[in-house]
Amino acid sequence: MSDNRNSIARDFALQFLYQCESEKLFYFSPSHFDTFVANFHVPHDVIQALRALVRATLDKRDDNDPVIEAHTKNWKLTRLAVTDRAVLRMALAELQAFNTPVKVVLNEAVELAKRYGNEQSGAFVNGVLDGIIKAGKDLESAGDGNEREPLGGQSKRY
Repeated sequence: MSDNRNSIARDFALQFLYQCESEKLFYFSPSHFDTFVANFHVPHDVIQALRALVRATLDKRDDNDPVIEAHTKNWKLTRLAVTDRAVLRMALAELQAFNTPVKVVLNEAVELAKRYGNEQSGAFVNGVLDGIIKAGKDLESAGDGNEREPLGGQSKRY
């Protein structure tokens, strides 16, 4: 795991989203989040970025799931591995909600997929996200990037 706060936040976010999926919790629950932070000893300087990322991911889930499924080439979202699904949801939400460079989001998502998924997960996530990014229309809601905040409200984006 990287020493970068945003990378650490993404790693914890994937774990939190996996846990939410396992518990069928598809909305942001402050009490669930606080319990996770305490139980997993999330570093204090990562909590703000972690909260922002998981909240955005869960808030955009219903809108983004059809976008992801449209780019998975005949795969239903429910058939994907939980980790792959969580990485894709998180990356798409980050692209839309935060002023993170596309290259950073893509690289981080692929690395998380490789670390937590199977041997094909990195390539799969890369292909799906690349298709979404190239289509571009699914990211139009993100605007031109000027009005979005950096992940976690930090001045340094990555």
